[in-house]
Amino acid sequence: MMGQKITIRDVAREAQVSIATVSKALNGVDVVRPETKKRIVEAAQSLHYVPNLRGKQLKAQQTKMLGFYTHTIVGPFFSVLVQAISQEAERFGYGVSIIISADKNVLRNHMFGHTVDGLIGFEDMIDESDLIAIKREGLKAVFIDRLICDEGISSITFDSFQAGKQVTDYLVSLNHNKVAFFKGPQGVYDSEERFRGYVTSLKEHGIPLKSKYIVDGDFNEQTSYKRIIDLLEKLPKKEYPTAIIGGNDLSALGIIQGIVAKGYQVPADFSVVGFDNIDALRYFKPALTTIDNPIEEQGKQAVKVLLGLINEQRRGESYQLPTQFIERESTRILG
Repeated sequence: MMGQKITIRDVAREAQVSIATVSKALNGVDVVRPETKKRIVEAAQSLHYVPNLRGKQLKAQQTKMLGFYTHTIVGPFFSVLVQAISQEAERFGYGVSIIISADKNVLRNHMFGHTVDGLIGFEDMIDESDLIAIKREGLKAVFIDRLICDEGISSITFDSFQAGKQVTDYLVSLNHNKVAFFKGPQGVYDSEERFRGYVTSLKEHGIPLKSKYIVDGDFNEQTSYKRIIDLLEKLPKKEYPTAIIGGNDLSALGIIQGIVAKGYQVPADFSVVGFDNIDALRYFKPALTTIDNPIEEQGKQAVKVLLGLINEQRRGESYQLPTQFIERESTRILG
C-alpha cells in the first residue's frame, strides 16, 4: 500500500476483525480480548497506521499548531532550543505542541494525527519507514541535528565536523599530542561528526589514533565523571592524556569534576574543552573553553524553514549553521 493512506478498514482487513473491533482495541476499550488486541496492534504497526486524532475535517484547514517531538529533554541546551522555537512560532501566529516520549507509537500518533500543521523533530528514533509515512501523509517536517533532506523535509545542523577538528587543532597547537575524546551517544549526528573532526585533525598532524584515549559516553555529566575516574585509574600516569575533549559541555563538566575528585587540577594537569557554550559554564571555575553552537538561531530557523515548507515557499533542503570557538580558562600551553 505504498503511497496510499492507510485506513482503519485496512487494519481490520489485515487483522481479520471488524472495523468496530479495531476502533475499540486502539482506543483502549477493555471488551476486546488480549490476543485479538495484540493481533490488531501488530497489524496497525505493520501497515504504519495512525489514527486521525482530530477528524477528517482538519485535513482541509490549518491547525495553526507546530509540533516539537523528542524522546528526551536533558540539560540547558533544550530549554534554549524550545524557548526559541516557541517564541518564533508565536511571532508568526502559531502555537507549539511539545511531545516528549520514549514510546515511538506516541510520537507517531501525534505526528500523523492531524493535530499539527508541521513538525520539528529532535529525534533519532525516526527511521526510514517513518520518513516514508511522513511523505505519504504530506506532512512537512524539519529535523534538528540530523541530516535528512527530501521532498517536504528539511534539516538544520551545526558544522560539528569543523567544530571537532577545530578544538583538536587548537589543543595540538598548545603542544598536546595525547588528546582523549569522550564520545556522545552512538548514531547521534553531532556526536559522530565531532568525533570525525577529531580523527581528521589527529591524522593531519601525524598523531596516531589510540583506542585508550577514546571513551564511549552519552552527553551526560554523571557518566563522564565516572568514565574519567575509570580512565585515570586504568592508565599508568605516564600514559595519561594531557588534554580531554568532552562530547558536550555537560560531559566536559563531569570530566573536570572527576579530575578534581582524583586530586588533579584543570588546566594545570589536564586541559579540557567542550561543545555548546552553555551560558552557566562561562561562570564556572575554570571557565570552560568550548564551541559556541547557535542554539537559539537553530530554533528560530527551524520555525522559518518549516513555515516555508507548509506554505509551499520552500523545498526540502539541508541547512548548516557555523560554530564559533570560545577560548577561556580550562586549557593551557603544555611545556
